[in-house]
Amino acid sequence: MVSKPVANSMLFLRIVTLAASAVTVVLVVTNKVNFDDGSKLRFQDLNSYWYVVVAAAVAAAYCIVQLPFAIYYAVKQKRFISNGFLPEFDFYGDKVISLILATGIGVGFAVSIEFKKFFNDLFNNAGASKSDTTRSTYNNFFIRGIIASSILVVALLSMVVVSIISSINRTQSKGIFK
Repeated sequence: MVSKPVANSMLFLRIVTLAASAVTVVLVVTNKVNFDDGSKLRFQDLNSYWYVVVAAAVAAAYCIVQLPFAIYYAVKQKRFISNGFLPEFDFYGDKVISLILATGIGVGFAVSIEFKKFFNDLFNNAGASKSDTTRSTYNNFFIRGIIASSILVVALLSMVVVSIISSINRTQSKGIFK
């Protein structure tokens, strides 16, 4: 059993992870731009952004599953299921979700920064001005991807701290694999 501040911190950090993951999903899914010629660029056009959405959605779903247990743990200061399953589930689940978030962030930043640079170089080589509407439209699309990935970093940091706390909790409990 952990102290009330630690249990409250775990609850708060899971809520932060849920919120940041949900915001990331919304930002990426609503990321679309229209060009002057009527064509559109949407997140669905890049498979990498799908991965970012799935990573954030998996993290949000995990936090939704964990939330009732975290609330119970924070209020009662004891586990809802007392056979040692929840500390193990927290331990392994938090590690897996942290890894999924980290890869989602890497993919989001990589595709956004690389494509933004690629299109800027393409426009520079074509002699387009810095105020060209097509150039700024592409920039806006990829900047939004960078912002979404940055928000996902908040979710990762929160989940990493929760993961550390769940590691400490696991070593203090008997667990089902010991």
